[in-house]
Amino acid sequence: MNQTPQLQDQLTKYIRVTGDRNAKFVEFDFAIQDPTLFVELVLPQQAFQHFCEINQVVEMTEAQKAWNDAQEDKWRYGEESDVLNPIAQHALKQDQ
Repeated sequence: MNQTPQLQDQLTKYIRVTGDRNAKFVEFDFAIQDPTLFVELVLPQQAFQHFCEINQVVEMTEAQKAWNDAQEDKWRYGEESDVLNPIAQHALKQDQ
């Protein structure tokens, strides 16, 4: 898998801090280009800051976080939330 440094620089890198941002160790999700496909990482505070700087990360949006949370709940509980099913969300609005 050979990607040129130029291509790697064009890919958006996302983070989502899932633990205490000021703790000795920072727990966070990290994704490249697709915020729904992420890995969970833990780094010491200084290493986390350096990681964010060299990767030029952006924070996931609230919508991206909600989608990931809903996906996690779907796998954990076997139920699809309204965030994942816009048709169900629309039907609920029609019933009201």
